[in-house]
Amino acid sequence: MLQVEKLRKAFDGFQAIADANLSVPKGEVVAVIGPNGAGKSTLFNLITGHLQADSGHIRFQREEITNLAPYKICHKGMARSFQLINIFSSLTVFENVQTSVLAKHRLDRNYFTPSRKLLIPETLEVLESFGLLDFKDRSCSALSYGDQKVLEIAIALGSKPELLLLDEPTAGMSSEETRKIVNLIKHLSQEKGLTILITEHDMELVFDVAQKIMVLHQGKTIAQGLPEDIRNNKSVQNAYLGEQNDVRR
Repeated sequence: MLQVEKLRKAFDGFQAIADANLSVPKGEVVAVIGPNGAGKSTLFNLITGHLQADSGHIRFQREEITNLAPYKICHKGMARSFQLINIFSSLTVFENVQTSVLAKHRLDRNYFTPSRKLLIPETLEVLESFGLLDFKDRSCSALSYGDQKVLEIAIALGSKPELLLLDEPTAGMSSEETRKIVNLIKHLSQEKGLTILITEHDMELVFDVAQKIMVLHQGKTIAQGLPEDIRNNKSVQNAYLGEQNDVRR
């Protein structure tokens, strides 16, 4: 579904992404891991059009999307969440998700647009599937941190993407909140058949949910394959030495 080839990106002479290669098969959960500063978020920003690549190729469903605008990539069927929660704090939970649903149908939030009312059931369906229906009239700023992260994913799913990117979805969460996100990822993958690309520091989570893992180190792809192959890869172990040895557990 997604193919990244020889991607490069520099900032003022610093090579943040030096040679990134990634393959995401349809219907699988693929994780991008790497030490701090490896370039994981930069890679996500390049894939989703929030940064412009210096060279290389990004293909989504065999179509070249390198350096397309984010909204054009979204309309092609890709959505993402961010490390920092990215929601509309002044809107209700319902309005947050409906904004995404309206965008999918290329409508605005004009309350007097008749077609807007037709999308209410679709919005409620998304809220129910994420366990947020009881909170629909609540200001999203009143939600717990964990529920705000769930809401952000619900907003992304409101556009009915074929590929969902999650940038460190459990950062700052408690163990209970983390488990909720893990169960959500499994539900979206196993029951909804959604293709998911995640970047995550929690190695226990990665090996729990991912069918394939790509390892990024100093902006370069140093390994890609099945979880067990990555766990036993010497180059991966060396990249993590001194930072985290969880990858070998």
